[in-house]
Amino acid sequence: MEKDKDMEMILKLQAIDYELGELDRSKDYLPDMINNLESEMQETSSALESFEKEVTEQTLLHKKLDIELAALNQELAKLQKQMQVIKTNKEYDALTNEIVNRKLKISSTEEEILKILTNIDDLKEKIKEYKEKLEEVNKNNTTQLAYLRKELNSIEDKIKIKEGERKNLTVRIDKRLLSTYERVRKGRGDQVVVTIKKRACTGCYKGIPPQKIQEIRKGEQIFTCDNCGRILIWTEDSS
Repeated sequence: MEKDKDMEMILKLQAIDYELGELDRSKDYLPDMINNLESEMQETSSALESFEKEVTEQTLLHKKLDIELAALNQELAKLQKQMQVIKTNKEYDALTNEIVNRKLKISSTEEEILKILTNIDDLKEKIKEYKEKLEEVNKNNTTQLAYLRKELNSIEDKIKIKEGERKNLTVRIDKRLLSTYERVRKGRGDQVVVTIKKRACTGCYKGIPPQKIQEIRKGEQIFTCDNCGRILIWTEDSS
């Protein structure tokens, strides 16, 4: 039947238009996906570099404090040796204060060194974790990036192919039906041809009169929804 053939071509046209829409939308979301994957790789790498830099800084600080601690211990030993030759109570009191101060500084420095060593151990664990994470992220994202870049680069070629298919198809469709299709597509988007389900249009869910449903089932002419204007078809799943 001629109408069946027209409807078959309209459905093919709708499928092509949907694919063209997806290709057009992919020109927006593919760069975003690529950017997100690249950002994840960069952020993981930057975090790793930050931890490694902090370990270097903490290690240098540790060495500096070790030198200070050695100097404090030398000073303490020297002061303790002087205790053996003091002659007055005044000298004793002054030297005792010096010794107490050195011991306090030694204790404080040792605590600081202990904190630094603990921090270095924690950082080394993070470095190990992020090295493994970076290796995994780079491996996964590199594969995905190659695919996405290939898809992005091929979009225009795919669009040209689909536009060629569309042109070849539209010249074979009844002009009035094509005009209806284009008008609805302009107002409703990709969903132009819709099925009937539970005696209603699946595009806007408006009920369809029984007599009209019977006419649609016959397939002898093209019907549109009185509410949304979409082209209606009857399928095996319609009821």
